[in-house]
Parts: sequence; structure tokens; C-alpha cells
Amino acid sequence: MSTETSTPGGRAGGDGTAVVPSKGLRAGILDLGDSVMLGLASTAPVYSLAATLGLIVAVNGNYTPLILVLGFIPVLFIAYAFRELNSALPDCGTTFIWARKAFGPWAGWLGGWGVALAGVVVLANLAQVAGSYLWMLVGDGSLAGNKWLVTATGVLFIAFMTFVNHRGIRLGEHVQRTLTYIQYISLGVFAVAIIVRVAGGAPEGQAFTFEWFNPVGAFNDPGAVVHGVLLALFIYWGWDTCLALNEETENPTKTPGRGAVISALVLMAIYVSVALLVMMYATIGTDGIGLGNEANQDDVFLAMKDVVLGPWGWLIVLAVLASVLSSTQTTILPTARGTLSMGVHGALPARFGTVHERFQTPGFSTLVMGTAAAAYYVAMSFLSEDLLADSISAISLFIAFYYALTGFACVWFFRATLRDSARNLWFRGIFPFLGGVTLTVAFFVSAVQMWDPAYGDTQIFGIGGAFVSGVLLLALGVVLAVVCRFTPSTRGYFTKEHADTGIVRGE
Repeated sequence: MSTETSTPGGRAGGDGTAVVPSKGLRAGILDLGDSVMLGLASTAPVYSLAATLGLIVAVNGNYTPLILVLGFIPVLFIAYAFRELNSALPDCGTTFIWARKAFGPWAGWLGGWGVALAGVVVLANLAQVAGSYLWMLVGDGSLAGNKWLVTATGVLFIAFMTFVNHRGIRLGEHVQRTLTYIQYISLGVFAVAIIVRVAGGAPEGQAFTFEWFNPVGAFNDPGAVVHGVLLALFIYWGWDTCLALNEETENPTKTPGRGAVISALVLMAIYVSVALLVMMYATIGTDGIGLGNEANQDDVFLAMKDVVLGPWGWLIVLAVLASVLSSTQTTILPTARGTLSMGVHGALPARFGTVHERFQTPGFSTLVMGTAAAAYYVAMSFLSEDLLADSISAISLFIAFYYALTGFACVWFFRATLRDSARNLWFRGIFPFLGGVTLTVAFFVSAVQMWDPAYGDTQIFGIGGAFVSGVLLLALGVVLAVVCRFTPSTRGYFTKEHADTGIVRGE
């Protein structure tokens, strides 16, 4: 039988900086390179681009590269908020602890719920894609259409990645590194093949032009820009995983923040450069491998793989599979550490705050997150695959909620220091505030779009199923928070009877 222990609270540093209480996690095992790699892997960049590029092209046409840049701007602003807050409070609870310190226990609890909710729901999507893509590589690929087989395979993938994360951060890092090499080598081969074909004069291709980055032309249709930016905004989600591993990273007050900003910038470069190559080769046409072809919108890379790579087309399927699997693993990491922090700080039952004595991982929280994701995936798969798809669409609401909350928490937490320097004003005030406002707007615009019964695949009481499932899941967090408020083991967190564990305001 495994043994788990929980760690007591710590103290505040004498110099006014935050000394986060040791939770028993394995400190200092990750460096900047590991942090950046985990931030990149969490976004499933190959799959995200394959599944989203066609949708953005359908709305914005040749202005797609500009849209990818515009969608990145608020993400970068929020990355600065994460970096600044982490420098003062390097706690693995991230949004939970930061919102708590800025706005109080209720905001903290709901922020933690947003992180966990996004993680559990997206794991269902990743499991579905991983199961399907694995069987595409077998025989003629027809097994990918077997619902029972794909679902069982997806559950096994969740179970395996839960096991890896439970066994230790170093094992997880090794698995992650292998999957990262597979997806980027495969994507690199794909990109080089496109470059060779474009340089050789692809007969159906189109030449690059700076008009693709012209905001004046793009904003001739402001509605299309807003729609496209909303689509682009959320393919960057996931870089904040490296912040949730801050207590296991060298120099936890600086390295995770740097890793977050670097990984966000690298993601933008990958998305824009690959999008440009694919557009130049496949064009935005509506026929054949064209990005505007509705038949290709679920995965534009699948439509191109045989044309670009010939008999080696399976490499791009492997790249997407590796991308999804790496994201599955890294999605469990922040959700488990978020609930670990909530357990340590008394917002959840103490069992969530336990760390495995041998493996130095959030043992109980990791198992709960993996089990919850698998149960949600199975239930939704057999209840309604359409509703599963719509609930996945609602992830944008959860992400916008906790990212915006983090941006505003940064401004309020550092409000007394904003006039100390121009750097503080921009990186602790203006940028986080603009990021928070933009994501708040994105939340409500997305909600309005999801309200439309024509949005997505389901309708509930004449309303879009994505809206209903998203709102219900967010509302469930409020219900659970109320339950915790009146439960003896967690009541102290809301009434301030629970110790503050010595973390201080970085003002």
C-alpha cells in the first residue's frame, strides 16, 4: 500500500517575498528547458492547428495569419500576469491562490474550479482524438470508426497518463520529451516537404503576400475578425502548465514565468509559420486539399498528408497522435496540482492536499482528476456524442473565465506598486488589465454565439447545447463552493479560520 503525507504550512520570508509552504513535491527537478517544453506540449500544437486552421480560414480567408497574431496578443498579456503573480506567490494553485489573495476565498475557489473544469472536459476531447488517431494507423483505418473500441482506447490512454503522472514528475518528463520529439520531428518533415514542393513551383499554390497581415483589409469585416480571433484565442491555451509546476522548478519565482512567456511566443511562431506554409501550398480554395473545403475542416493535415508525404503520410497522423497524448499528460498535471493546493489551503477536504511520500506527486488529486475525466468521457460518449462535442466547445468559456480572473487579480494584487516604475505599470497593470478585459469580452461573445440553437450539434430547451452545458458546469462550481462553505472540513477556508500559511502580499 502506498503511503501519503500532507505537509504543514510555511512562513513568510523576512524580506517581504513569499516563501510558499512545502507541500512535499519534488523541488527543483525542472529547468527552464523542461518548463518551456511542458508549456508547449500542453497546447497540443500540432492537433490544435490541424483542427482549427480550416475553421479560421472559413471565416477570415487569407487574413488567417493576421488573426493568429491578433488572437495571441491577449494571451501574451495574461502570460505577463501569470509571470508577475508567480514571482510573488509561486504556489502550484496558480489562479486559485492568486484570486484568493486578491479578491477573497470565493473568487479563489471559483478560479480553482475553472482550472479543474477546463482540464477534465478537455481530457475527454483528447481521449476521443487519441483513440481515433491510434486506430487510423492500423490497417485501412476503418477501426477508427468503432465507437466502443475508440472509447475504450481513450480511457486506457487517460489511465496510462494518470499512472505516469502519479509515479513521478521525472518519469512524466521523460515520457513528455519522447512524445515531443515524435510530434515535432514529424511536423518538421511535413513542413520541409511543403517547402520543397512550394520551392519547386506547386501548380495549385499561391504566393506569399504581406496583404495577409494587413489589418485594414481584415477589418473590412469586423465581425469576421472577432469570430476568427475567438477561434484563434483558445488554441494557445495550455502554456500555463509550467506555472502549475512552479514548486518543482528551479528558481520557482522566475523560471516558470519565463517559461510561460517563452512558450507562448514560440507557439505563436509555430502557428503562424506553419499556417503560412500550408496556405501557400494548399491555398484557401474550397476544392480538393484547399483549406476552405468544408470536408477538410476537422483536420486539414489529414486531407493533405498523402498529397504532401505520399506513402509517408502516416507520419502526420503520428504527429497528431503524439501531440494529443502529450497534451493528455500535461493537462492532468495542472489540474491535480490545483486541487492539491486547494486541499493544502483548506478549500477542499484535506485528502486532496496529500502528496505521495515516495513519488512526491499529488497522489490522491492525480487519481481523482484521471478518474473524473475518464468517467465524464465515458458518460458523455454513450449519452450523446453530439453533447460531448458541444461541452468541449464550451471549454472556451472556462478558459476565458479563469484567464480573465488572473489578469484582474494581477492588477488588484499589485495595485500599490503600479506607480513605482514604468515596468510595474505595464507588466502588472496595463497589460494584465487589457488581457482581462479582452477575455471578458471573449467570454460574453462566445456565450452569445453558443446561445444560438444553430450553434453546435445539440439544442436544449431551444438553446444551444454548448451554452447550456457550459453554464451548467460553471454553475456546478458555485454549488460545490456553497457545499464546501458549510462542510466542517472546509468551512474554515471561507470564514478565514483556516491558517493563511504565511503567504504574504507582494506589495
